Amino acid sequence: MKFLKKALRIGLVLGFWIAVWAIASWIVAKPLLLPSPYRVLLALLEELKTPQFYSTTLLSLWNVMLGILIAVLGGTLLACMTSYVRILRELLLPVMSVIKATPVASFIVLALIWIGSSYVPTLITVLIVLPVVWTNLDVGFQRIDRGLSELARVYRMPLGKRLRLLIFPSLSPYFSSAVRTSTGLAWKAGIAAEIIAMPRGTIGTMIGEAKQYIETPKMFAWTLTVILLSILIECLFSFVFNRLSRQSKYTVKEESAHADA
Repeated sequence: MKFLKKALRIGLVLGFWIAVWAIASWIVAKPLLLPSPYRVLLALLEELKTPQFYSTTLLSLWNVMLGILIAVLGGTLLACMTSYVRILRELLLPVMSVIKATPVASFIVLALIWIGSSYVPTLITVLIVLPVVWTNLDVGFQRIDRGLSELARVYRMPLGKRLRLLIFPSLSPYFSSAVRTSTGLAWKAGIAAEIIAMPRGTIGTMIGEAKQYIETPKMFAWTLTVILLSILIECLFSFVFNRLSRQSKYTVKEESAHADA
């Protein structure tokens, strides 16, 4: 029942904004400036009929997901290192601050000069996600209960058990928050990099070409594709993290029950 109510509420909200879009398009009465939802839907259906749509979408997904994976692994490794080597944290902090403060467009232009257009979206994704993951996990490591850590050392708790019962549960909220926060930003930044760099066979290139040839419905259709994929990726990450969180809580409770017994 809850699911039906939530789905109905989402449907009503979407219906309201689609109606606003349709009315605005009717008032403007210039499809080249603001095409109607119907024209955009037709353009999207035309794209869906072509094999190029799926290869283009998969390539953009690969570029962004590869960047997210590299950034998550790199940020996690750096956070582990800086939690034990404090001087390394002091050295990395200004670098991460500079990365977060620098406009994405500047990085895109520099990346075009350094590595060429094909690898720009992945690099930009890494630069967007890495500081967020590292910062969140760095805070998470600082918030781990020092008393419990000392107790684990005194009783010589095996590393695997310490990771499973102490470190992973403590870092899980910070890690999931970092990935959820950065995923949407990474997807938008990756597509923006594709629009500027124009690597062959990507969504950003299709949007750029549609703008160049003033094919506004097609541009809206590809933009709608980006939005839908972004929502899909965020839902996928939320589902995975919720499952992992429940599994982690179950493991901790099971271990506590064994210890009490």
